[in-house]
Amino acid sequence: MSTPLTLSRPGLAAGRDAQVLHRSATPEFSGWVEHTRPAGGCSRPIRLTGTIAAVDRHTGRIVSEQHTDELPDRTLYKACGNRRESQCPDCAWVYQGDAFQVVRGGLTGGKGVPASVSRHPVVFATLTAPSFGAVHHRHVPRRTCASRQRCDCRPAPCRARSTAATCKHGQPGVCFARHDADDPRLGRPLCLDCYDHDHQVVWNGFSGELWRRTKQAIERHLAALCRRRGIPFVRVVTASGKVRWVPPLRVSHGKVAEMQRRAAVHFHVLLRLDGVDPDNPDALVPPPAGITVDDLEEAVHAAASKITVTTPAHPDRPQGWLVSWGKQVDVRRINSAGGELTDDKVAAYLAKYATKATEATGHCSTRLTPATIDDYADPEGDHLARLIDACWHLGRPTHTDTASGAATADDRQDTLDTEPRPYAGLRRWAHMLGFGGHFLTKARRYSVTFTVLRDTRATYRRAEDDDTTGTITVGTLTYVGSGWLSDGDALIANTAARQRRESRRIGREELAHEAWLLGAAA
Repeated sequence: MSTPLTLSRPGLAAGRDAQVLHRSATPEFSGWVEHTRPAGGCSRPIRLTGTIAAVDRHTGRIVSEQHTDELPDRTLYKACGNRRESQCPDCAWVYQGDAFQVVRGGLTGGKGVPASVSRHPVVFATLTAPSFGAVHHRHVPRRTCASRQRCDCRPAPCRARSTAATCKHGQPGVCFARHDADDPRLGRPLCLDCYDHDHQVVWNGFSGELWRRTKQAIERHLAALCRRRGIPFVRVVTASGKVRWVPPLRVSHGKVAEMQRRAAVHFHVLLRLDGVDPDNPDALVPPPAGITVDDLEEAVHAAASKITVTTPAHPDRPQGWLVSWGKQVDVRRINSAGGELTDDKVAAYLAKYATKATEATGHCSTRLTPATIDDYADPEGDHLARLIDACWHLGRPTHTDTASGAATADDRQDTLDTEPRPYAGLRRWAHMLGFGGHFLTKARRYSVTFTVLRDTRATYRRAEDDDTTGTITVGTLTYVGSGWLSDGDALIANTAARQRRESRRIGREELAHEAWLLGAAA
C-alpha cells in the first residue's frame, strides 16, 4: 500500500506555498509525481526533450513511440548523478552506496568478485602530503573515549614552544590553544606569508603521478622479493601471441582522496595481493605462499620513503618542485587479531569520503573562469584565496622568447599556444585547489565497476515494469535545462522521494523481522 504524500515543513514561503497548491490541484498530479520519480530527491535534475520509442528486442520493430511533448511538463526528468554531497545529497547517497559495494567487493567478494579474495593479504595505507608551513592543528595524544565520532578527549596544545619566537614577518610561531574539533582556525597557517602556497597546489596537481610511481615501486619491491626467495616467475602469452615472464603476483588497489583542512589531499588506499594464473591472467587467485602481508606492509613503507617526482621547469621556478610523501605514512592490517579495522568499517569510511571534495576546507565552488576568478582568488587574501590565486597564476599560458629560447610567462588568454603545458591543469582545477584526479579510483581487477552496478540497477527497474517485457527503450533526447521548474515542484518531488525511501526501509525491516521469526520457530 502506498504512503500518502504529506507536506509538512514549517516556514514555507508564500510563493512556494502557492506553487505547491497549484501543482497538487491539477488533475494530472498523481501522474506528475510518478513521472518525476526517476529524479525525485535530486537537487538539479536534468530536463530532456525528444522521442522515446519501445523497440521489440527480437524483431527490431518499433512497437510504440512517444514524444516528450505528450508528457507532464513536456519534458523528461533525469537525476543529475552528482557525487558531491554538498551539491546533491540524494544523488550522492546513491553514489555512496555504489562506492561501498565497490570497496567492499574487493575485500569480501560479491557482485561478480569471487569470495576467495577475502583470504588474500590486504593492508590499509594512508599517505599524506608533506609540510608546506606551520598550520593550526588538533592532536589528541591519548584517547579514552569509546566512540571516535563523539570524541571529547582533551587535545594537546596546538604548537607549544618554550620560547615565544616570531617569524620574519612578525607573526607568532607558537599557539598554546587546545583547539576544538570545529575550530575554524584548524588547517590555517600561522603565517600566511611564510606558507608555500605555490608548492602545495603543485603537490595537489602532481599527487596522482606520485601515487602511480609509488604503486609501481611497491610491485617492483615485491617482484625483487620473489627473485631473492626463489619464487619462479609466470609465463604468460599475450593476446598478440608474445610470451612474457611476469612476477607471480600483482597488487590491486582501491583508493580514495581526502582533502585535509589545510587544503592538501591525502590518500587512503586498500592494497590487496593477488596471484597470477598463467592460463587465465584475468582470474583472481591467491598470491604465492612465499609472500605474506608483512612483505606487503614493508613494500608500502619502502616505496613511500624513496619515491619522488620532480615537476617540469616553470618560469617562476626553473628547477621545478619536488613532490614527495610526508613523514606520516600509516599502514594497518584489516581483520587482524585485536585490530579495530574490519571490512565493513573500511568500506563505509572510504565510501563516505568518496562523496566529498573541498568541503572540509570551507571552499565549495564550480569550475572557475576568467569572469569569476576574482571572486575567489587574492594574492593578499586568506589561505584559500591564496591557494586559488596560486593555481591561476602558475597555470597561466607561457610562450617561448625567440631571442633567449627561454619560457616566459604570459597572463593573456593565449588560445594559439599549442606547446605542452604541464601546469595548465592548475587553472582548470583551481576550484579543486589544484587536485584534478578523481576522488575514488581502483585497479581494473580490484572489484566490480560503477558501470556494472548502474546497469544492474537500471535492468532491475526496467524488469519491475511489465509493459517493457520483450522490448528495449530507445530515446533520442536533447538537453534543454537543469533544475525543477519551480521551488514548489522541488519540494513535492523531494518529499515523495523521501517517503518512498522510508517505506522501503520499513519494508526491509519487516521482512528481516519475519525471517527472524521463521528461523526462531524452526
